[in-house]
Amino acid sequence: MIKVVLFGLGHLGKWHADKIIALPDAKLVAVVDPNPKTSEILKEKGIDVPVFKDLANCAIPFDAGIVVTPTSLHFNLCIELVALGKHVFCEKPMTSTFEESIELEKMVNERKVVFQVGHSERFHSVWKEVMKKDQYFVGQPIFHLERQAAFKGRATDVDVVQDLMIHDLDILLYLINERPFKVTAFGKKIRTDKWDYAEAHFEYSSGIMATIKVGRNYIREVRNFEIINEAGTLFVDLFEKKLIEAPGKEDREFVVESSYDARDHLLEEHIAFYKAIKGNGDIPVTVEDGRNAVYLVEKVLSAIESGQTEKC
Repeated sequence: MIKVVLFGLGHLGKWHADKIIALPDAKLVAVVDPNPKTSEILKEKGIDVPVFKDLANCAIPFDAGIVVTPTSLHFNLCIELVALGKHVFCEKPMTSTFEESIELEKMVNERKVVFQVGHSERFHSVWKEVMKKDQYFVGQPIFHLERQAAFKGRATDVDVVQDLMIHDLDILLYLINERPFKVTAFGKKIRTDKWDYAEAHFEYSSGIMATIKVGRNYIREVRNFEIINEAGTLFVDLFEKKLIEAPGKEDREFVVESSYDARDHLLEEHIAFYKAIKGNGDIPVTVEDGRNAVYLVEKVLSAIESGQTEKC
């Protein structure tokens, strides 16, 4: 059984605790969180494990760390864990800066530990179906992605690009085997002193174009993905779990809609992580994937702040 320490017991950290406890391959042996109420919160959930204020005081043997701290703490904590030879599952964004991600990737490769990044949107079951529809990926398709949410007051230590757009940047990296060569972007500060709304436009050397629109002060939840080319339109409503096709002019004339099953993405991530540690499966989202997403985040933010096109 893999002995796991959870770093951070905030809103998302509580969900991670539930997944660790639910799986037979893992055992939650400690929680690291400076909040003095952490022990009380754990007891309310029926969890009886020791609590430490930081890694230096974590006086208990363990195999893996789940990092669910604020993004600004990811790099130093992950570096320490990897240096100790611990396996790591780190929530996105992997690091605050691209420079940090390069240094972390180098250490992970040197220490040969399992390092998984929490890009949970990859775990929608619909992506396998989308990737089977080759006709929408040929030529010069246009990708549209939109992710909107009401203001929740969480993750305000980062801007909306790191908070929300990073999901869609990772989806593009996952589905398009090509890095964009330039990006233009703009944003608005609404509820915080950081970007709360952002749009980014990407161009690829193959002729592919993609636009991502994200906001965290919207009137409702929106999570849409769309591909448009001569074959027609392929639309995915990630919130309602629907796949919709509007075929091109030379095909049938009606719209086809189907639903796909919801999955517990966080549970799937934990299952994959422990399988990888045991050598029974591949790492679904690697440290390289995490680094690539952080790279695009920096390019988008640079384009917003400068008002200029950024080369990738």
